[in-house]
Amino acid sequence: MKKDNFKVAGKIIKSRLIVGTGKYKNFSETAAAVKASEADMVTVAVRRINILDKKKPILTDYLDPKKIIYLPNTAGCFNSDDALRTLRLAREMGGWRLVKLEVLGDKKTLYPNMIETIKSTKILVKEGFKVMVYCTDDPLLAKKLEDNGASAIMPLASPIGSGLGLQNKVNISLIIKQSKVPVIVDAGIGTASDATIAMELGCDGVLINSAIANAKKPIIMAKAFKDAVISGRNSYLAGRMGKNYFAIPSSPSKGII
Repeated sequence: MKKDNFKVAGKIIKSRLIVGTGKYKNFSETAAAVKASEADMVTVAVRRINILDKKKPILTDYLDPKKIIYLPNTAGCFNSDDALRTLRLAREMGGWRLVKLEVLGDKKTLYPNMIETIKSTKILVKEGFKVMVYCTDDPLLAKKLEDNGASAIMPLASPIGSGLGLQNKVNISLIIKQSKVPVIVDAGIGTASDATIAMELGCDGVLINSAIANAKKPIIMAKAFKDAVISGRNSYLAGRMGKNYFAIPSSPSKGII
């Protein structure tokens, strides 16, 4: 088989599963879940998680940034100015240029404000950032992000933390077909089978946080997602059988005794 590389912003990543670092009981559980997931990249909410103050528990003591890719994100930002300030701070703190942008629209749905998101993407790209962008599942707006230099398109499956799974497979499929950059489903995945479905559609990867962190047994769920993503990708590469409205015998009909 041809080598199936997952590449984002020129960087080859082994695992197509990206995991978040929020909502866990403590950093020890976070580290154990990441290890079980075998993810190579983790998202870090710059405004919410400690990565520098050594007087408090610090994430980098549990997840070595030399061994795993940190993806700073703008979780909790509701306008372009806050998002830009947060990512510029991340660049100054750790030299991070590969970042995840999310600019939220309102506190109830946490849907992306796409006007502010597109505006922020343009600015960050001009400043030399490699921007992976959380967005709605609107194919037209997803294309707009790509045209403005986004390194990856990250449409929601359903609202953040809802666990509802993929609510619009048609739109996600349209985004996949039109995109020349990776498409990574972000937000709303509830269980491992949701991740498999996303991968079978042809998504390049999935980002999971709440579904692992809020599981009764996060470490086991992390491993389940690892297996689910691999299975879904292999299923996509294999090419599923065609659908039929009538039965077709499993055994050959020729040569029957």
